[in-house]
Amino acid sequence: MPTFRSTFAASVAAVSALALSACSTTGSEQSAMAPSPQVGAASTLPSSLNAFRPVTESPETMYAPARDGNFAIAGVDAAGMNPDHVRQVVDYPTREAPGTIVVDQTSRYLYFVLPRGKAIRYAVGVGPIARAFPGGEAEIARKAAWPRWIPTPSMIERSPGQYARYADGVDGGPGNPMGARALYMHQNGVDTYYRVHGTNDPSSIGRSVSAGCIRLLNQDIIDLHDRVQPGAKMVVL
Repeated sequence: MPTFRSTFAASVAAVSALALSACSTTGSEQSAMAPSPQVGAASTLPSSLNAFRPVTESPETMYAPARDGNFAIAGVDAAGMNPDHVRQVVDYPTREAPGTIVVDQTSRYLYFVLPRGKAIRYAVGVGPIARAFPGGEAEIARKAAWPRWIPTPSMIERSPGQYARYADGVDGGPGNPMGARALYMHQNGVDTYYRVHGTNDPSSIGRSVSAGCIRLLNQDIIDLHDRVQPGAKMVVL
């Protein structure tokens, strides 16, 4: 698969090995079936106009270096990106209501459903089949900016040499494998411990490399985070 080229601060390298981690997290809360060729489901959630705003920026602008609060977000070399991995509006006829998130683990794309048969498509990295989210429906229970990362007990048990040292967690920041934002996936009111989140490893996008969570470029997860409403439906294929 094509990879992205990006420049990182030296501090990021110290924890880059965590980029394969799963997704038990904490963070500052900011209280978000197969597609079918039929359009027109009504949105069931209150959504601001901002949620459905068009994608009008050039790739160079969308993926430029940026400041986000106290943190710097490294830029991504737009010229080196696979054009299909650039955030863009695509045709997407579906019965799902606007505001729904649909993740296709096979194609490694996430779709944020817009009105009138369109969606914003984001490239994602997903977990290996053995540990990937099993599919079906979930709900975005809450959202967080620069979430704190804590490895799950199963991760520590599986790879104590890699994860036990982080049992007390890693604070949010550019070196955190959760990246700039996280969306928390629940099923039937219960935390699944799967997240949609950013990454400190842009080269992982478009690949099956994470421990099961769904990761986006930091610029893309910030955009998605700003659009998604808590309570939004999520469908994982």
